[in-house]
Amino acid sequence: MAPRSRAEKMEETRLKLIDAGRRAFAEKGFAQASMDELTAEAGLTRGALYHNFGDKRGLLAAVVDQIDSAIAADAKAAGTKAGGGWPGLLAEGAAYIRMALEPEVQRIVLLDGPAVLGDPAQWPSQNKCLQATIMTLQELAQAHIIKPVDIEAVARLLNGVALNAALWVGTSDDPEATLPKALAAFECLASGVLNTHPE
Repeated sequence: MAPRSRAEKMEETRLKLIDAGRRAFAEKGFAQASMDELTAEAGLTRGALYHNFGDKRGLLAAVVDQIDSAIAADAKAAGTKAGGGWPGLLAEGAAYIRMALEPEVQRIVLLDGPAVLGDPAQWPSQNKCLQATIMTLQELAQAHIIKPVDIEAVARLLNGVALNAALWVGTSDDPEATLPKALAAFECLASGVLNTHPE
């Protein structure tokens, strides 16, 4: 077996820290997670954390990006399973909102993420979601399935509805009871963009 390159070793260190951070943030929350404990668990030093992420906040940003990107991939898969197009777009939004029932997502992405990192709409993972939604809406517009409205505006608002619905579900006192209300409202609001008189 060939020796690992410096870049491979650095990436392995980075992933170890993200995994340790993810476990610590899920179990204890951002404020209570100890940098010494999570670096020790990863078999690394505080210096490795500072070198790779700057500080604990930088590590949280990497963990949130990893989880949020995985949520987006799962949502995309749900959209593909639903057949793409308009049903796929609705399925993606609903799948994203349903992820808010996951305790890890609630704690890290929906509670600590916004509190520590600020507006989720500005996160890199959310920007990737936005670009994917824009592409889908452009296809729907070309097929006259949606009304002739500004695509970026609709994409931003639809993604915002899904994100805020997930935040509501994840931070509510009873997420299970809140979920069906959020899903019904998301579908109702999203359907307003459908073209009722397609050409």
